Amino acid sequence: MRIIDQHYIDGRFVKAQGTEVQSLINPSTKEIIGQVVLGNEADTQLAVAAAKTALKAFSKTSVEERSDMLQRLHDAVMDKAEVLAAASVEEYGSPAAASYGRAAFAAQTFLHAKEALEDFEFERTAGSTRIVMEPLGVIGAITPWNANYTHICGKIAPALAAGCTIVVKPSEISALQTQLLMECINAAGIPAGVINIVNGTGSVVGAELTRHQDVAKISFTGSTAVGRLISKNAADTIKRLTLELGGKSPNLILDDADLQTAIPMAMGIAFSNTGQACHAGSRLLIPEHLMEEAKKLIQKAVVSMKLGYPAEKDTVLGPLVNQKQFDTVQRYIQSGLDEGAELVAGGLGHPEGLEGGYFVKPTVFANVTNQMTIAREEIFGPVLSVISYTSQEEAIAIANDTIFGLAAYVSSSSLERAREVASRLEAGRVLINKGIHDDPYAPFGGFKQSGIGRDSGVYGLLEHVEAKAILGYDEV
Repeated sequence: MRIIDQHYIDGRFVKAQGTEVQSLINPSTKEIIGQVVLGNEADTQLAVAAAKTALKAFSKTSVEERSDMLQRLHDAVMDKAEVLAAASVEEYGSPAAASYGRAAFAAQTFLHAKEALEDFEFERTAGSTRIVMEPLGVIGAITPWNANYTHICGKIAPALAAGCTIVVKPSEISALQTQLLMECINAAGIPAGVINIVNGTGSVVGAELTRHQDVAKISFTGSTAVGRLISKNAADTIKRLTLELGGKSPNLILDDADLQTAIPMAMGIAFSNTGQACHAGSRLLIPEHLMEEAKKLIQKAVVSMKLGYPAEKDTVLGPLVNQKQFDTVQRYIQSGLDEGAELVAGGLGHPEGLEGGYFVKPTVFANVTNQMTIAREEIFGPVLSVISYTSQEEAIAIANDTIFGLAAYVSSSSLERAREVASRLEAGRVLINKGIHDDPYAPFGGFKQSGIGRDSGVYGLLEHVEAKAILGYDEV
Protein backbone atom coordinates (compact mmCIF):
# COMPACT_ATOMS: atom_id res chain seq x y z
CA MET A 1 0.00 0.00 0.00
CA ARG A 2 1.29 3.46 -0.91
CA ILE A 3 1.53 6.01 1.87
CA ILE A 4 1.56 9.73 1.05
CA ASP A 5 2.77 11.47 4.20
CA GLN A 6 4.65 14.48 2.81
CA HIS A 7 3.78 17.92 1.52
CA TYR A 8 5.91 20.01 -0.85
CA ILE A 9 6.93 23.16 1.02
CA ASP A 10 9.81 25.59 0.44
CA GLY A 11 11.35 23.53 -2.33
CA ARG A 12 11.47 20.21 -0.46
CA PHE A 13 9.33 17.31 0.67
CA VAL A 14 8.22 17.91 4.25
CA LYS A 15 6.70 15.40 6.67
CA ALA A 16 3.07 16.22 7.44
CA GLN A 17 2.38 17.61 10.91
CA GLY A 18 -1.26 16.53 10.69
CA THR A 19 -2.17 13.06 11.96
CA GLU A 20 -5.51 12.35 10.30
CA VAL A 21 -5.28 9.63 7.65
CA GLN A 22 -7.59 9.08 4.69
CA SER A 23 -7.78 6.01 2.48
CA LEU A 24 -7.33 6.29 -1.27
CA ILE A 25 -9.71 4.04 -3.19
CA ASN A 26 -9.73 2.68 -6.71
CA PRO A 27 -13.27 3.55 -7.90
CA SER A 28 -13.34 0.68 -10.39
CA THR A 29 -12.90 -1.96 -7.68
CA LYS A 30 -13.57 -0.14 -4.37
CA GLU A 31 -10.18 -1.44 -3.20
CA ILE A 32 -7.96 0.64 -0.91
CA ILE A 33 -4.79 1.44 -2.86
CA GLY A 34 -3.12 3.91 -0.53
CA GLN A 35 -3.38 6.35 2.32
CA VAL A 36 -2.70 10.06 2.63
CA VAL A 37 -1.78 11.86 5.85
CA LEU A 38 -3.82 15.05 5.86
CA GLY A 39 -2.24 18.40 6.61
CA ASN A 40 -3.39 20.71 9.36
CA GLU A 41 -3.31 24.44 10.09
CA ALA A 42 0.38 24.29 11.05
CA ASP A 43 1.32 22.68 7.71
CA THR A 44 -0.66 25.35 5.89
CA GLN A 45 0.91 28.19 7.86
CA LEU A 46 4.38 26.81 7.10
CA ALA A 47 3.57 26.77 3.38
CA VAL A 48 2.17 30.31 3.43
CA ALA A 49 5.26 31.56 5.29
CA ALA A 50 7.51 29.95 2.66
CA ALA A 51 5.49 31.54 -0.14
CA LYS A 52 5.58 34.95 1.55
CA THR A 53 9.35 34.80 1.98
CA ALA A 54 9.92 33.65 -1.61
CA LEU A 55 7.67 36.41 -2.96
CA LYS A 56 10.20 39.13 -2.14
CA ALA A 57 12.70 37.88 -4.69
CA PHE A 58 10.38 36.07 -7.07
CA SER A 59 8.16 39.09 -7.70
CA LYS A 60 11.27 40.88 -9.06
CA THR A 61 12.28 38.19 -11.52
CA SER A 62 12.34 38.99 -15.21
CA VAL A 63 9.90 37.80 -17.84
CA GLU A 64 12.73 35.74 -19.31
CA GLU A 65 13.41 33.99 -16.01
CA ARG A 66 9.77 33.12 -15.47
CA SER A 67 9.35 31.99 -19.07
CA ASP A 68 12.23 29.59 -18.59
CA MET A 69 10.61 28.21 -15.42
CA LEU A 70 7.32 27.67 -17.24
CA GLN A 71 9.15 25.78 -19.98
CA ARG A 72 10.90 23.59 -17.41
CA LEU A 73 7.59 22.81 -15.73
CA HIS A 74 6.09 21.83 -19.06
CA ASP A 75 9.00 19.53 -19.80
CA ALA A 76 8.91 17.92 -16.36
CA VAL A 77 5.19 17.17 -16.55
CA MET A 78 5.51 15.79 -20.08
CA ASP A 79 8.31 13.51 -18.90
CA LYS A 80 5.78 11.92 -16.50
CA ALA A 81 2.68 12.22 -18.66
CA GLU A 82 2.22 8.47 -19.03
CA VAL A 83 2.68 7.85 -15.30
CA LEU A 84 0.27 10.68 -14.46
CA ALA A 85 -2.27 9.25 -16.88
CA ALA A 86 -1.97 5.78 -15.32
CA ALA A 87 -2.47 7.25 -11.84
CA SER A 88 -5.62 9.01 -13.03
CA VAL A 89 -6.98 5.73 -14.38
CA GLU A 90 -6.31 3.92 -11.10
CA GLU A 91 -7.18 6.60 -8.55
CA TYR A 92 -9.94 8.50 -10.34
CA GLY A 93 -11.35 6.07 -12.89
CA SER A 94 -10.61 8.27 -15.89
CA PRO A 95 -10.80 6.25 -19.13
CA ALA A 96 -7.30 5.52 -20.43
CA ALA A 97 -8.15 6.87 -23.88
CA ALA A 98 -8.61 10.36 -22.42
CA SER A 99 -6.12 10.31 -19.55
CA TYR A 100 -2.90 10.87 -21.48
CA GLY A 101 -4.47 13.75 -23.38
CA ARG A 102 -5.41 15.40 -20.10
CA ALA A 103 -1.87 14.99 -18.80
CA ALA A 104 -0.47 16.54 -21.97
CA PHE A 105 -3.00 19.38 -21.69
CA ALA A 106 -1.87 19.98 -18.11
CA ALA A 107 1.70 20.35 -19.34
CA GLN A 108 0.62 22.66 -22.15
CA THR A 109 -0.97 25.11 -19.71
CA PHE A 110 2.56 26.16 -18.82
CA LEU A 111 3.35 26.89 -22.48
CA HIS A 112 0.11 28.83 -22.89
CA ALA A 113 1.00 30.92 -19.82
CA LYS A 114 4.51 31.41 -21.19
CA GLU A 115 3.10 32.76 -24.44
CA ALA A 116 0.71 35.08 -22.59
CA LEU A 117 3.57 36.28 -20.40
CA GLU A 118 5.87 37.11 -23.28
CA ASP A 119 3.23 39.35 -24.89
CA PHE A 120 1.99 40.93 -21.65
CA GLU A 121 2.59 44.64 -20.95
CA PHE A 122 3.56 44.96 -17.30
CA GLU A 123 4.04 48.69 -17.85
CA ARG A 124 1.69 50.83 -19.91
CA THR A 125 0.17 54.31 -19.99
CA ALA A 126 -3.36 55.65 -19.51
CA GLY A 127 -3.55 59.30 -20.49
CA SER A 128 -0.46 60.82 -18.90
CA THR A 129 -0.32 58.23 -16.10
CA ARG A 130 2.15 55.36 -15.86
CA ILE A 131 0.41 52.03 -15.09
CA VAL A 132 2.47 49.25 -13.54
CA MET A 133 0.96 45.77 -13.32
CA GLU A 134 2.43 44.29 -10.15
CA PRO A 135 2.22 40.70 -8.86
CA LEU A 136 -0.77 40.28 -6.58
CA GLY A 137 1.09 38.36 -3.87
CA VAL A 138 0.69 34.91 -2.34
CA ILE A 139 -2.04 32.90 -4.09
CA GLY A 140 -4.05 30.22 -2.31
CA ALA A 141 -5.35 27.67 -4.81
CA ILE A 142 -7.98 25.05 -4.02
CA THR A 143 -8.55 22.40 -6.68
CA PRO A 144 -11.05 19.53 -7.22
CA TRP A 145 -10.68 15.83 -8.00
CA ASN A 146 -12.01 15.77 -11.57
CA ALA A 147 -8.77 16.08 -13.60
CA ASN A 148 -6.50 16.69 -10.63
CA TYR A 149 -3.23 17.54 -12.33
CA THR A 150 -4.92 19.66 -15.00
CA HIS A 151 -6.47 21.91 -12.35
CA ILE A 152 -3.27 22.17 -10.30
CA CYS A 153 -1.17 23.12 -13.33
CA GLY A 154 -3.90 25.52 -14.41
CA LYS A 155 -3.59 27.38 -11.10
CA ILE A 156 0.21 27.37 -10.92
CA ALA A 157 0.88 28.56 -14.50
CA PRO A 158 -0.71 32.06 -14.41
CA ALA A 159 0.43 32.70 -10.84
CA LEU A 160 4.04 31.95 -11.72
CA ALA A 161 3.79 33.94 -14.97
CA ALA A 162 2.62 37.01 -13.05
CA GLY A 163 5.40 36.77 -10.48
CA CYS A 164 3.22 35.44 -7.66
CA THR A 165 4.02 32.59 -5.31
CA ILE A 166 1.40 29.95 -4.57
CA VAL A 167 0.12 27.43 -2.03
CA VAL A 168 -2.06 24.70 -3.55
CA LYS A 169 -4.59 22.62 -1.62
CA PRO A 170 -5.51 19.80 -4.02
CA SER A 171 -8.31 17.34 -3.47
CA GLU A 172 -7.30 14.97 -0.72
CA ILE A 173 -8.79 12.01 -2.60
CA SER A 174 -6.32 12.54 -5.47
CA ALA A 175 -3.11 12.27 -3.48
CA LEU A 176 -1.36 9.69 -5.68
CA GLN A 177 -1.69 12.00 -8.68
CA THR A 178 -0.65 15.00 -6.59
CA GLN A 179 2.47 13.18 -5.35
CA LEU A 180 3.61 12.61 -8.93
CA LEU A 181 3.02 16.26 -9.77
CA MET A 182 5.05 17.33 -6.73
CA GLU A 183 7.91 15.25 -8.11
CA CYS A 184 7.56 17.04 -11.47
CA ILE A 185 7.72 20.45 -9.78
CA ASN A 186 10.75 19.40 -7.78
CA ALA A 187 12.48 18.14 -10.92
CA ALA A 188 11.84 21.47 -12.69
CA GLY A 189 14.07 23.30 -10.23
CA ILE A 190 11.69 26.11 -9.33
CA PRO A 191 13.07 28.42 -6.59
CA ALA A 192 12.22 27.33 -3.06
CA GLY A 193 8.89 28.60 -1.74
CA VAL A 194 7.48 29.66 -5.11
CA ILE A 195 5.23 26.58 -5.44
CA ASN A 196 3.96 24.82 -2.32
CA ILE A 197 1.45 21.96 -2.10
CA VAL A 198 -0.34 20.82 1.07
CA ASN A 199 -2.59 17.77 1.11
CA GLY A 200 -5.64 18.19 3.30
CA THR A 201 -9.34 18.85 3.52
CA GLY A 202 -11.14 22.02 2.54
CA SER A 203 -12.47 22.45 6.05
CA VAL A 204 -8.94 22.55 7.50
CA VAL A 205 -6.26 23.47 4.92
CA GLY A 206 -8.66 25.29 2.59
CA ALA A 207 -10.19 27.24 5.45
CA GLU A 208 -6.77 28.29 6.74
CA LEU A 209 -5.77 29.55 3.29
CA THR A 210 -9.04 31.44 2.99
CA ARG A 211 -8.65 33.30 6.28
CA HIS A 212 -4.85 33.73 6.35
CA GLN A 213 -3.91 37.41 6.23
CA ASP A 214 -0.79 36.76 4.12
CA VAL A 215 -2.77 35.15 1.29
CA ALA A 216 -3.76 37.84 -1.21
CA LYS A 217 -6.10 35.77 -3.35
CA ILE A 218 -8.01 32.51 -3.45
CA SER A 219 -8.29 30.75 -6.80
CA PHE A 220 -10.89 28.01 -6.47
CA THR A 221 -12.45 25.46 -8.79
CA GLY A 222 -15.35 23.47 -7.37
CA SER A 223 -18.96 23.63 -6.37
CA THR A 224 -21.05 26.77 -6.12
CA ALA A 225 -21.92 25.90 -2.50
CA VAL A 226 -18.26 25.88 -1.46
CA GLY A 227 -17.63 28.99 -3.56
CA ARG A 228 -20.24 30.87 -1.53
CA LEU A 229 -18.51 29.80 1.70
CA ILE A 230 -15.10 30.88 0.42
CA SER A 231 -16.51 34.26 -0.58
CA LYS A 232 -17.84 34.83 2.93
CA ASN A 233 -14.66 33.72 4.67
CA ALA A 234 -12.39 35.69 2.34
CA ALA A 235 -14.29 38.92 2.98
CA ASP A 236 -12.63 39.51 6.36
CA THR A 237 -9.25 40.08 4.70
CA ILE A 238 -10.65 41.48 1.41
CA LYS A 239 -9.04 38.74 -0.65
CA ARG A 240 -9.21 38.80 -4.42
CA LEU A 241 -11.12 35.83 -5.80
CA THR A 242 -11.25 33.72 -8.90
CA LEU A 243 -14.06 31.21 -8.50
CA GLU A 244 -14.79 28.71 -11.25
CA LEU A 245 -17.93 27.06 -9.97
CA GLY A 246 -20.76 24.76 -10.97
CA GLY A 247 -22.93 24.66 -14.03
CA LYS A 248 -26.15 23.36 -15.53
CA SER A 249 -25.18 24.11 -19.08
CA PRO A 250 -27.82 24.14 -21.83
CA ASN A 251 -27.25 22.57 -25.23
CA LEU A 252 -29.64 24.09 -27.79
CA ILE A 253 -30.27 22.02 -30.91
CA LEU A 254 -32.07 24.34 -33.30
CA ASP A 255 -34.70 23.06 -35.70
CA ASP A 256 -32.38 23.30 -38.71
CA ALA A 257 -29.59 21.23 -37.14
CA ASP A 258 -28.51 17.86 -38.52
CA LEU A 259 -29.67 15.52 -35.73
CA GLN A 260 -27.47 12.70 -37.00
CA THR A 261 -24.48 14.85 -36.08
CA ALA A 262 -25.87 16.98 -33.26
CA ILE A 263 -27.26 14.18 -31.06
CA PRO A 264 -24.08 12.06 -30.78
CA MET A 265 -22.12 15.26 -30.14
CA ALA A 266 -24.63 16.25 -27.45
CA MET A 267 -24.14 12.91 -25.71
CA GLY A 268 -20.39 13.44 -25.69
CA ILE A 269 -20.88 16.91 -24.22
CA ALA A 270 -23.23 15.63 -21.52
CA PHE A 271 -21.17 12.57 -20.55
CA SER A 272 -17.69 14.04 -20.85
CA ASN A 273 -15.51 12.73 -18.00
CA THR A 274 -18.42 10.42 -17.09
CA GLY A 275 -20.52 13.53 -16.50
CA GLN A 276 -18.09 14.75 -13.82
CA ALA A 277 -17.37 18.02 -15.60
CA CYS A 278 -18.50 21.51 -14.63
CA HIS A 279 -19.13 22.46 -18.26
CA ALA A 280 -21.15 19.33 -19.12
CA GLY A 281 -24.13 20.12 -21.33
CA SER A 282 -26.58 18.46 -18.94
CA ARG A 283 -29.74 20.14 -20.30
CA LEU A 284 -30.48 19.23 -23.92
CA LEU A 285 -33.10 21.43 -25.61
CA ILE A 286 -34.86 19.82 -28.59
CA PRO A 287 -37.65 21.20 -30.84
CA GLU A 288 -40.89 19.53 -29.85
CA HIS A 289 -41.63 18.22 -33.35
CA LEU A 290 -38.21 16.50 -33.49
CA MET A 291 -38.39 14.89 -30.06
CA GLU A 292 -39.34 11.35 -31.11
CA GLU A 293 -36.57 11.19 -33.70
CA ALA A 294 -34.13 12.64 -31.16
CA LYS A 295 -35.00 10.02 -28.52
CA LYS A 296 -34.22 7.19 -30.95
CA LEU A 297 -30.87 8.75 -31.80
CA ILE A 298 -30.13 9.28 -28.10
CA GLN A 299 -30.78 5.62 -27.30
CA LYS A 300 -28.53 4.59 -30.17
CA ALA A 301 -25.77 6.97 -29.01
CA VAL A 302 -25.90 5.73 -25.41
CA VAL A 303 -25.52 2.13 -26.54
CA SER A 304 -22.48 3.07 -28.65
CA MET A 305 -20.61 4.65 -25.71
CA LYS A 306 -18.81 1.81 -23.95
CA LEU A 307 -19.16 1.82 -20.18
CA GLY A 308 -16.52 -0.24 -18.44
CA TYR A 309 -13.16 -0.53 -16.75
CA PRO A 310 -11.14 2.61 -17.49
CA ALA A 311 -7.91 0.77 -18.32
CA GLU A 312 -9.56 -0.77 -21.37
CA LYS A 313 -8.69 1.27 -24.44
CA ASP A 314 -12.19 1.56 -25.90
CA THR A 315 -13.89 2.59 -22.65
CA VAL A 316 -15.67 5.94 -22.90
CA LEU A 317 -17.47 6.01 -19.54
CA GLY A 318 -15.75 4.89 -16.36
CA PRO A 319 -16.89 4.80 -12.74
CA LEU A 320 -17.78 7.76 -10.58
CA VAL A 321 -15.07 8.89 -8.18
CA ASN A 322 -16.38 7.46 -4.90
CA GLN A 323 -19.35 6.12 -2.94
CA LYS A 324 -20.56 9.61 -2.04
CA GLN A 325 -20.79 10.61 -5.69
CA PHE A 326 -22.44 7.31 -6.61
CA ASP A 327 -25.10 7.83 -3.94
CA THR A 328 -25.67 11.44 -5.02
CA VAL A 329 -26.27 10.45 -8.63
CA GLN A 330 -28.64 7.67 -7.58
CA ARG A 331 -30.69 10.18 -5.58
CA TYR A 332 -30.99 12.44 -8.61
CA ILE A 333 -32.08 9.56 -10.84
CA GLN A 334 -34.74 8.66 -8.28
CA SER A 335 -35.79 12.32 -8.21
CA GLY A 336 -36.29 12.30 -11.97
CA LEU A 337 -38.47 9.21 -11.72
CA ASP A 338 -40.45 10.63 -8.80
CA GLU A 339 -41.11 13.92 -10.59
CA GLY A 340 -42.51 12.19 -13.68
CA ALA A 341 -39.73 12.46 -16.24
CA GLU A 342 -39.64 9.82 -18.98
CA LEU A 343 -36.70 7.41 -18.68
CA VAL A 344 -35.14 7.07 -22.14
CA ALA A 345 -31.96 5.25 -21.14
CA GLY A 346 -30.24 4.01 -18.00
CA GLY A 347 -31.83 4.21 -14.58
CA LEU A 348 -31.12 3.20 -11.01
CA GLY A 349 -28.44 0.78 -9.85
CA HIS A 350 -25.21 -0.60 -11.18
CA PRO A 351 -24.80 -1.66 -14.81
CA GLU A 352 -24.86 -5.43 -15.16
CA GLY A 353 -21.42 -6.95 -14.59
CA LEU A 354 -19.97 -3.78 -13.02
CA GLU A 355 -21.32 -4.10 -9.50
CA GLY A 356 -17.84 -4.09 -7.95
CA GLY A 357 -17.10 -0.43 -8.61
CA TYR A 358 -18.83 2.96 -8.49
CA PHE A 359 -20.29 2.52 -11.96
CA VAL A 360 -23.67 4.02 -12.83
CA LYS A 361 -25.86 3.61 -15.85
CA PRO A 362 -25.63 6.56 -18.27
CA THR A 363 -29.12 7.95 -17.83
CA VAL A 364 -31.28 10.13 -20.05
CA PHE A 365 -34.65 11.62 -19.12
CA ALA A 366 -37.09 13.13 -21.63
CA ASN A 367 -40.27 15.13 -21.01
CA VAL A 368 -38.30 17.10 -18.43
CA THR A 369 -39.57 20.53 -17.43
CA ASN A 370 -37.05 23.18 -16.50
CA GLN A 371 -38.49 23.30 -12.97
CA MET A 372 -37.67 19.68 -12.14
CA THR A 373 -34.83 19.05 -9.72
CA ILE A 374 -32.78 17.23 -12.36
CA ALA A 375 -32.99 20.34 -14.58
CA ARG A 376 -32.16 22.84 -11.81
CA GLU A 377 -29.29 21.30 -9.85
CA GLU A 378 -25.81 20.22 -10.88
CA ILE A 379 -25.66 16.42 -10.67
CA PHE A 380 -22.01 15.82 -11.63
CA GLY A 381 -22.64 12.46 -13.18
CA PRO A 382 -23.89 10.96 -16.46
CA VAL A 383 -27.49 12.13 -16.19
CA LEU A 384 -29.00 14.15 -19.06
CA SER A 385 -32.28 16.09 -18.99
CA VAL A 386 -33.97 16.50 -22.39
CA ILE A 387 -36.38 19.46 -22.59
CA SER A 388 -38.67 20.26 -25.51
CA TYR A 389 -39.42 23.74 -26.85
CA THR A 390 -41.74 25.16 -29.50
CA SER A 391 -39.89 28.29 -30.62
CA GLN A 392 -36.41 29.74 -30.64
CA GLU A 393 -37.45 32.42 -28.17
CA GLU A 394 -38.71 29.78 -25.76
CA ALA A 395 -35.47 27.81 -26.12
CA ILE A 396 -33.38 30.86 -25.21
CA ALA A 397 -35.64 31.61 -22.25
CA ILE A 398 -35.33 28.04 -20.94
CA ALA A 399 -31.57 28.05 -21.45
CA ASN A 400 -31.18 31.24 -19.41
CA ASP A 401 -33.62 30.20 -16.68
CA THR A 402 -30.96 28.98 -14.24
CA ILE A 403 -28.76 30.34 -11.46
CA PHE A 404 -25.76 29.06 -13.42
CA GLY A 405 -23.97 30.46 -16.44
CA LEU A 406 -20.75 28.57 -17.07
CA ALA A 407 -21.14 27.19 -20.60
CA ALA A 408 -23.70 26.75 -23.35
CA TYR A 409 -23.81 24.96 -26.69
CA VAL A 410 -25.67 25.65 -29.95
CA SER A 411 -26.12 23.43 -33.00
CA SER A 412 -27.47 24.82 -36.27
CA SER A 413 -26.87 24.50 -40.00
CA SER A 414 -26.88 28.32 -40.16
CA LEU A 415 -23.81 29.90 -38.62
CA GLU A 416 -25.47 33.31 -38.68
CA ARG A 417 -28.46 32.00 -36.75
CA ALA A 418 -26.26 30.15 -34.27
CA ARG A 419 -24.24 33.31 -33.65
CA GLU A 420 -27.39 35.29 -32.96
CA VAL A 421 -28.61 32.70 -30.45
CA ALA A 422 -25.14 32.50 -28.85
CA SER A 423 -25.13 36.27 -28.32
CA ARG A 424 -28.26 35.96 -26.18
CA LEU A 425 -27.16 33.10 -23.95
CA GLU A 426 -26.05 34.00 -20.44
CA ALA A 427 -22.86 31.98 -20.17
CA GLY A 428 -19.14 32.59 -19.91
CA ARG A 429 -18.50 30.33 -22.88
CA VAL A 430 -20.73 29.40 -25.81
CA LEU A 431 -19.67 26.72 -28.28
CA ILE A 432 -21.19 26.68 -31.76
CA ASN A 433 -21.43 23.32 -33.55
CA LYS A 434 -18.69 21.82 -31.39
CA GLY A 435 -18.31 20.21 -27.99
CA ILE A 436 -14.59 20.47 -27.24
CA HIS A 437 -13.15 23.43 -25.33
CA ASP A 438 -10.03 23.50 -27.48
CA ASP A 439 -8.98 27.17 -27.60
CA PRO A 440 -6.34 27.82 -24.89
CA TYR A 441 -6.58 31.57 -25.44
CA ALA A 442 -10.30 31.80 -24.72
CA PRO A 443 -11.23 32.94 -21.21
CA PHE A 444 -12.91 30.34 -19.03
CA GLY A 445 -15.28 31.28 -16.23
CA GLY A 446 -18.92 31.78 -15.47
CA PHE A 447 -21.76 34.25 -15.37
CA LYS A 448 -24.15 34.45 -12.41
CA GLN A 449 -23.51 31.82 -9.73
CA SER A 450 -21.05 29.92 -11.91
CA GLY A 451 -18.24 32.10 -10.74
CA ILE A 452 -16.12 35.22 -10.56
CA GLY A 453 -13.09 35.99 -12.72
CA ARG A 454 -11.53 34.13 -15.63
CA ASP A 455 -8.87 31.51 -16.28
CA SER A 456 -6.74 30.87 -19.39
CA GLY A 457 -4.33 32.94 -21.44
CA VAL A 458 -3.96 36.64 -20.85
CA TYR A 459 -7.26 36.66 -18.94
CA GLY A 460 -5.83 34.31 -16.33
CA LEU A 461 -2.68 36.40 -16.07
CA LEU A 462 -4.70 39.56 -15.49
CA GLU A 463 -6.36 37.89 -12.49
CA HIS A 464 -2.94 37.72 -10.77
CA VAL A 465 -1.77 41.34 -11.05
CA GLU A 466 -2.76 44.67 -9.51
CA ALA A 467 -2.68 47.93 -11.46
CA LYS A 468 -0.61 50.65 -9.80
CA ALA A 469 -1.17 54.14 -11.23
CA ILE A 470 1.79 56.55 -10.99
CA LEU A 471 0.70 60.10 -11.79
CA GLY A 472 3.35 62.68 -12.65
CA TYR A 473 5.71 59.92 -13.76
CA ASP A 474 7.10 61.92 -16.73
CA GLU A 475 6.66 65.41 -15.32
CA VAL A 476 9.72 67.59 -14.73
